[in-house]
Amino acid sequence: MNAIIPQALGPAPVPVIPENAPFTAAQRAWLNGFLAGLYGGAAAASANASAGPPPPAAAAEDFPWHDPAIELEERLQLAEGKPLSRRLMAAMAQLDCGQCGYVCQSYAEALASGAESSAALCVPGAKATQKALKALLAEKPATAAPRPAVAAAPAGRPIRFVSAARLTGPGSAKDVRHVVLDLAESGLAYEPGDSLSLTVENDPALVEAVLPALGAEGDGALREELRCRRDIARPLDRTLDLLAGAARHAPHATALRALADGEDGVEPAEADLLDLLQAFPSARPPVADLVASLPLLKPRLYSIASSPLACPGRVELCVGVVRATRRERVRDGVASCHLAFRATPDLPLLAQVQVSHFRLPADPAKPVIMIGPGTGIAPFRAFLQHLAATGARNRAWLFFGDQRGATDFLFREEIEAWRAKGTLSRLSLAWSRDGDRKVYVQHRMAEEAPDLWRWLQDGAHLYVCGDASRMAKDVDAALRQVAMGEGGMSADQARDWIVALARQGRYQRDVY
Repeated sequence: MNAIIPQALGPAPVPVIPENAPFTAAQRAWLNGFLAGLYGGAAAASANASAGPPPPAAAAEDFPWHDPAIELEERLQLAEGKPLSRRLMAAMAQLDCGQCGYVCQSYAEALASGAESSAALCVPGAKATQKALKALLAEKPATAAPRPAVAAAPAGRPIRFVSAARLTGPGSAKDVRHVVLDLAESGLAYEPGDSLSLTVENDPALVEAVLPALGAEGDGALREELRCRRDIARPLDRTLDLLAGAARHAPHATALRALADGEDGVEPAEADLLDLLQAFPSARPPVADLVASLPLLKPRLYSIASSPLACPGRVELCVGVVRATRRERVRDGVASCHLAFRATPDLPLLAQVQVSHFRLPADPAKPVIMIGPGTGIAPFRAFLQHLAATGARNRAWLFFGDQRGATDFLFREEIEAWRAKGTLSRLSLAWSRDGDRKVYVQHRMAEEAPDLWRWLQDGAHLYVCGDASRMAKDVDAALRQVAMGEGGMSADQARDWIVALARQGRYQRDVY
């Protein structure tokens, strides 16, 4: 999915050296970076309503490690000597993606205070972050375990499923769906750049397989709890610790503790609750305790792929279906497979709109550069629909790609029509499996560096949407190379220039 919470590096009132000032481009960029640093930090705004606004002190505090381009070890070094919460923050992926239910700062503070017990929530950080967090938490004096969260009724307003047509062609390695949802009578409204939060149920087949493993086939209340309120696809380390403590077979306890600590090579890897119950039959804590240790079933968030001007009364998504086979059992993504295979118009979905600062520039004179491979195209389809509907004259440049042009060119007809009409000024495509070498969007950026630099010097706003762990980092690195190669900057100057772009609201990322 592009199940995400947008990371928006929003605008702030920062002085900017004018274009006609008597400086070279490199000198002007360095000065803009210096002024941006002097006038405050770039606070990444999470669209996750549960995370809430950052603490008031955040704007005045410097977080030098809060940069996803810096490797984990360097981030930890930058945080040495800081309070535990800041060192925990440095161990995270620094994306403020919201998949943990927090932003990096608030997740770190919750761990440090004991309000959150799981060190395994940082999805982009994966095992490396989990291990670093556990090592840091081991330095902290033991405190009473926090009370597990009480399962609340799912939040949202009912909307109606309409369709989920396949976008990828026959022979594609991916299954990407164009999902259409009806907002009639929901009262929900959105703008291009926003995200949609969807609450769906667990796969009923998985729930029915878990119940007998717990010896609870006839327990209707437990069935309802597992189906609607608890995440059984991704148990947390606290569930593993609970199972380890209950295991009557010593090797089971050892393996479960290794899994909880994120050790490499321990099986079953990427286990869901059924995997754990089948692999460790001696580990059976009281069912009530086991259920309470499971995380709540969180809404999944998707970048909206439509403009309300082009699609009145509807919201449209671009959803990559998550489905894999492990240990001879098919594993379905909770929301993506529900939308692709189980949703019907007769069963309402619960939804909320997550407002974002991921917005088109208000000034029609400002060019727009959009970098969104794969399902990262979603918000840019919304942008282009909106530009076409409003007749805006912004120059627009799209970098898009995937594996194969013949099967994975999402929304091809629409994109080519926008290109023909001039709504889309430039289109740069990258297909990683169509030639002898793998070509990605960052390679196209390097090839187009002179024009990319000119657009940015003309005041272009640059947007990135897609995979946080690889693509977004590669794009950021490519952008630095453009600044160094075309702008004559040093590495430090290029970094300051990118920071200045972000703080001016001209570099925004919607990554997951």
